[in-house]
Amino acid sequence: MEISNLTSIHPDYFLLMGIPGLEESPLLLSIPFFVMYVTSLLGNSILILVIGLNKTLQQPMYLFMMMLAICDILLSSTTVPKTLSIFWFNCQKISFTGCLVQTFFIHFSFGTESAILLSMAYDRFCAICRPLTYSSNLTSSLILKLLVFALSRSVFMVTPFVFLLDRLPYQNSIVIEHTYCEHMSMARLATADILVNVVYGLIIAACATGVDIILIVLSYIVIIRAVLRLRSSEARHKAFNTCVSHVCVIILFYTPAFFSFIAHRVGHKYVTLQVHILVANLYVLVPPMMNPIIYGVRTREIRQRVFAMLCSMKARDLYINRFLDK
Repeated sequence: MEISNLTSIHPDYFLLMGIPGLEESPLLLSIPFFVMYVTSLLGNSILILVIGLNKTLQQPMYLFMMMLAICDILLSSTTVPKTLSIFWFNCQKISFTGCLVQTFFIHFSFGTESAILLSMAYDRFCAICRPLTYSSNLTSSLILKLLVFALSRSVFMVTPFVFLLDRLPYQNSIVIEHTYCEHMSMARLATADILVNVVYGLIIAACATGVDIILIVLSYIVIIRAVLRLRSSEARHKAFNTCVSHVCVIILFYTPAFFSFIAHRVGHKYVTLQVHILVANLYVLVPPMMNPIIYGVRTREIRQRVFAMLCSMKARDLYINRFLDK
């Protein structure tokens, strides 16, 4: 398919083709996508509301949870609505600028969430390895600095992606075999050398995400050593239990992202395009959906506040109904 404006190096729009090979069953795909997206929005919104309205929960661990929930909403909302519009209305067009904006926010959300997960690992390190100085170490000022660092780092490392993509000519094809725009899927359509894009992507992956993963692993090595030194089995169980939720979230977040990164580099020789795109969609759906569930189920304070909020809402509805019946 040829682009309509041959006088420009940029097309007016791209066409997102969805998931190759599954075009005949859009409704079958859209139902789980829609359910997971709504669950993600509800779960993360409840988590933000519960932590934001309860002063007793405005502690480092819970504040990091709230930041993670905001990132999850941004990540899924950047991609899933467009994906559903492809499935439901065959709305494949996305403007060139819209594609760049979507690319920016996808990578921005990923970078910010990675930094927040690292901050949460530091929180667990301080809580278990340095409990006596926990409050003095993780002050409100430090938490604010960590948030500013996470946002600033993401902006500085993702903004060059936009300029690197904008400089490329796209004069052969406007078809993106994906459900959303991201750096490499756009770069591969260019009719010029994309070596700079590939190298910069590798540098960012190594210097940002790679460093985050290494520091998280090192922090948990120290944490495990500290926990195993505890004499009480009950204390060891309690310490490990506080880390399980965070470890589950880390695995859910990095595994599909790592798979997608490898798939882009090895091409479709070992990973089919269909599998690659499905996993890429699971990456923006499953972690945002599961994170509030994991924290809600495994964190007693969160669970109690959610039940209390639901009970108060039910009691208020009963009172209103009785008042209206009079």
